[in-house]
Amino acid sequence: MTDNQAPFLSRPTVRMGLVAAGAALATILVMALYANVSTRKAEAKQTTVNVVGLDETTVDPAIWGKNFPRQYDGYLRTAEKYSTTYGGAGSEGMPKSRIQEDPRLVSIFDGYAFAIDFNQRQGHAYMLDDQRVTKRVTERKQPGACLHCHASNTVAFREQGLKQGAPGKLDEPFNSANGQAQLMAGFEAVCKMPYGEATKLVQHPVACIDCHDPKNMSLRVTKPGFIRGIAALAKSAEPVPHLPSIEKWRKGDKAVAYDANRDASRQEMRSMVCGQCHVEYYCGPKTTLFFPWDKGLKVEQIEATYDEYKFSDGKRFFDWKHAKTGAEVLKAQHPEFEMWSQGVHARSGVSCADCHMPYVREGALKISDHHVKSPLLNVSRACQTCHRFPEDELKARVATIQARTKALMDRAEDAVVALINDLDAAKKAGLDEAKLAPIFEFQRKAQWRVDYVNAENSMGFHAPQEAARILAESIDYGRQGQLALKALTEGGKLASAKPKK
Repeated sequence: MTDNQAPFLSRPTVRMGLVAAGAALATILVMALYANVSTRKAEAKQTTVNVVGLDETTVDPAIWGKNFPRQYDGYLRTAEKYSTTYGGAGSEGMPKSRIQEDPRLVSIFDGYAFAIDFNQRQGHAYMLDDQRVTKRVTERKQPGACLHCHASNTVAFREQGLKQGAPGKLDEPFNSANGQAQLMAGFEAVCKMPYGEATKLVQHPVACIDCHDPKNMSLRVTKPGFIRGIAALAKSAEPVPHLPSIEKWRKGDKAVAYDANRDASRQEMRSMVCGQCHVEYYCGPKTTLFFPWDKGLKVEQIEATYDEYKFSDGKRFFDWKHAKTGAEVLKAQHPEFEMWSQGVHARSGVSCADCHMPYVREGALKISDHHVKSPLLNVSRACQTCHRFPEDELKARVATIQARTKALMDRAEDAVVALINDLDAAKKAGLDEAKLAPIFEFQRKAQWRVDYVNAENSMGFHAPQEAARILAESIDYGRQGQLALKALTEGGKLASAKPKK
């Protein structure tokens, strides 16, 4: 007779042993997880490596990089070559000539330095070198004002300010009364210098000190043009709901001027630090560089500011007289901040940095990617954090917007060039230039608008409907000018030659 023994795994002692082993293993895993989480939390708290001391005189980004190696690595990568459909240096690493790609620009800019050299943008690493070698500088006389947005010049301005008799010392806080007095006095002085003399005062393109306080790394604006321009915008009556700190300041007593470094939120500053340079401004020799935001940020408000501005000689504002027609015309710079302000992203509280410097995780750290570049090259982090659609679909949306903007821009340029050619023919035919004055206004308006969109580096994406509106007006003014000129040459009334709003 045989005994019926229970299966091995069913025996009480075996089951108790397995439970104990499982509990021990689970305990070990939980403890390991806890240790890992604790380590990562500790790493996340150590956001900097305090190797060197930083102060208001530390300009070289390499020194900042000793304390912020991850951010500095991204900064260095702005030297990498890249290309998108409507921008970038290209695979060969040489900037593309925009006037070779679009010969109409030579006619539009005739008599101005942009007609001899106008290239596609490269990364931030090249912003100073590109300016120093362009024919616009090497073959034409330019003022030191051109350095405002192409170099790290905060310290250079303050040093020159001290030489001009501004109070205090260089190591005083930037936002102190003395620091601001030094900045503005030096800015005024450098703007008046010849470019060849002014460029010797700087060594680096945009640098850490231009956007960060060296003591606490908080964001700040340091460019004098922006500091004055944003204060002028705040005093205007134009609604700016995408900049709530300005709306809040307007409701106060306004005893002191709006100061972005004091009043703006961190999210606003993540656009304002970019808006220090990616804007429309005047930087010619006739007056100190300024941002034309007295009436608002829309293209017609900037135009109205220019139209009312008088130079010291009493003449109205213009960038240059067109070589073929003699019209007093305007040259747009790169109004990304203004165009972004009219778009859905600005209205939704999305900053420049959210798309061009999206957050990235490196180990336990979450940092803003300092490899500033087109969001099209970084769709997963720049776009898909908000837009839950496939990457190909998002890129297709951008391509559609930009292709439609380019098609409109081509038509606008055609209209402007046609008006320029008609005016040139009328002058050669002996038509009195005084009688052509009303037609020159059509050229000024049409040319300003198409150049505004052309100079803005998103090909309409920052505000598609606004870009289309501006280009439609450009086409309209160009064709209105042709019709008015035809009426004039055929004996029509001059009254019919006034631009229609």
